[in-house]
Amino acid sequence: MSATRRQVLGSAGAVGVGIVFAGAVSELFAGTGPAHAAGRGGYGPLVPDPDGLLDLPKGFRYRVLSREGDPMRSGEGPVPSNHDGMVALAGPGAGPVRLVRNHENRPDGGTYRVPAVEGLTYDPEGRGGCTVLTLDRDGEVVDERVGIAGTAVNCAGGPTPWGTWLTCEETEDKAGTAGYTRDHGFVFEVDVRPGRRTVPEPLTALGRFQHEAVAVDPRTGIVYETEDAFDHPFGLFYRFLPDRPRGGFGSLRAGGRLEALRVPDVPDLSAVREPGTRFDRVEWVPVPDPSARETPVRLQDFGRRGVTHAQKLEGCYWGGHRGEGAVYFVSSYARGSEGSAADHFGQVWRYEPRRRRLTLVVIFGPDTGVEMPGESPDNICPAPGGGLMVCEDGGGAQHVYGVDRDGGVHPVARNARNIGTVEEPEYGEFAGVTFAPDGRTLYVNCYTPGTTFAVTGPWRHRSAVTPTGDGR
Repeated sequence: MSATRRQVLGSAGAVGVGIVFAGAVSELFAGTGPAHAAGRGGYGPLVPDPDGLLDLPKGFRYRVLSREGDPMRSGEGPVPSNHDGMVALAGPGAGPVRLVRNHENRPDGGTYRVPAVEGLTYDPEGRGGCTVLTLDRDGEVVDERVGIAGTAVNCAGGPTPWGTWLTCEETEDKAGTAGYTRDHGFVFEVDVRPGRRTVPEPLTALGRFQHEAVAVDPRTGIVYETEDAFDHPFGLFYRFLPDRPRGGFGSLRAGGRLEALRVPDVPDLSAVREPGTRFDRVEWVPVPDPSARETPVRLQDFGRRGVTHAQKLEGCYWGGHRGEGAVYFVSSYARGSEGSAADHFGQVWRYEPRRRRLTLVVIFGPDTGVEMPGESPDNICPAPGGGLMVCEDGGGAQHVYGVDRDGGVHPVARNARNIGTVEEPEYGEFAGVTFAPDGRTLYVNCYTPGTTFAVTGPWRHRSAVTPTGDGR
């Protein structure tokens, strides 16, 4: 399916949308809950917010749950800066929802660091980490505290089937660099369940590289990982085969085997231009040195046939597909001028583990007439009952978009603070888009100044839904 720039710009409420894409979009959408994607045209035009924060369609409302600099309810310090990846985890039974939120604080960035808390701090010189918001049945914040501290550049991550959060460091800095006392570039497991406590130790077997996001196969426990590298040679798509596949908190510390994707005769995924292109029986190559003691993983010697690279591998999630599970991952953009084989504004790929099949599902641009990376998809998540939510990462006005089953692109939210600007790309970037377990509330972050929103409204619902696939 495809949409022209004229068609997209002519859709209700799509003023400023520059996305043009093609692909078998319906392939993405296997329902996992009661809400479902809007039909063509979405939810209607975005209505200017009189408070100048968040423009939404008519009938939708937002609440600000948290702002950087405000005191956390725990008394541990101010809310940290640079809100990034996030997940909404269900409490036991019908218990409270817990939002686990990353803070992508670099050594020299972010006004407010994640406070160092005894027993939760990996490296006292690391400014990043996670915070945890506990919401009551009415969606009000009743607690806000540190989940893990002393990590660095916590970008995205992903939930586990056993109810924890894997937070990813998007850096390769070693001890002695930028003042750090320990090596960075790892994945950490954050446990927010009552009576549990996070162990601030890296999951070293999952590799040390510029992690972005992860997704876990609930049947096998295999962890899929993206590497966000914008410079050549670009990042890799990985899988980690755990020694303790049954899972549970701490199981990933038992070790396992890290492998990188190889698509025969395709050294760079950006070269694939036709949606629906399918590669059967792709290969997985053992990573020589997952800890990258001397050489970054993507630069290591994988043998004569090599591995497959891609620029800016970012969002990643597990979803259902025709009754079987699949992992979806995003290449945010590719630029030939920076070493990619071809240009695009974003790709969404699907990998089906049982078939060892890789398919290009969606490709964005670049024939929109808008300079990259204006429409680059970044954080991405499935809507609970079918549909896709995409956080835009570029200059100018910033949006959360919905992509529906018919291939329509519609704006769901717009940062009202930076409409019409082109020089504040970091201010209004959205991140961490995720739905509540019941599908009735969308949570999303504004990166900086860090703000967490809860969006409610007339999300379309089905009277009776049988979940398909494995969900997330």
